[in-house]
Amino acid sequence: MRDEAKLQKAKSHDDLKRVIVEKLVDLYDQNGNPDDEKLIYHEDQKPNVYLFVGVNGAGKTTTIGKLAKRFKDQGKSVIMAAADTFRAGAVEQLVEWGKRVDVPVVTGKEKADPASVVYDATQRAIDEKADYLLVDTAGRLQNKKNLMSELEKIQRTIKKLAPEQPTETLLVLDGSTGQNALLQAKDFDKTTKLTGLVLTKLDGSSKGGVVLAIRNEMNLPVKLVGLGEKPEDLADFDAANYAIGLFHGLV
Repeated sequence: MRDEAKLQKAKSHDDLKRVIVEKLVDLYDQNGNPDDEKLIYHEDQKPNVYLFVGVNGAGKTTTIGKLAKRFKDQGKSVIMAAADTFRAGAVEQLVEWGKRVDVPVVTGKEKADPASVVYDATQRAIDEKADYLLVDTAGRLQNKKNLMSELEKIQRTIKKLAPEQPTETLLVLDGSTGQNALLQAKDFDKTTKLTGLVLTKLDGSSKGGVVLAIRNEMNLPVKLVGLGEKPEDLADFDAANYAIGLFHGLV
């Protein structure tokens, strides 16, 4: 960074900030194709199933609700699956989002087997030729092994009905999570082969710097960022804006 600053004769704060941002964007981009950051949609493979994984409290349910609104506003047909049947209030939270954004939610009985909810939802999405099926999952069971085997079972269930799916498997990460996020990414990737990240809660002081490490080690792109609680507070990831945000108030 010092060499680069000297090379570009960066004397002022603004010059230095520009050099740092450019360098970070280069760092991010050299580990993947910028096109990787776009959400995938296959017109000829309906439904496009998006599986959302991550620990409790990261913002999975809220992200799904916001994304459902975005897709619906684009004129797409969307179904949501409430497969986080273990956490008190998780199903109700998704149902509430369904009402807010006017998207149907498939639920099971209380404490229902998550895979059975996913089966019903996938079948309905196929029958109705829905563009998208967004699947919420548990973030914590009795132990990590149980959680991962539950996610494996959900994936197998989806593939039974739609062998090409899921289109996206997105790990939702709280932006304030530090190095632990890299461990989370490795754990979930072993079980569900991630296609990208969603970085949430970037509305406060959290910067989410760990995504550079995840990108570096695992070549996983950030696809979306959550910026607040409102349905429209979901943005596509922009490496330059992200780099600027990382150093806001520091340089």
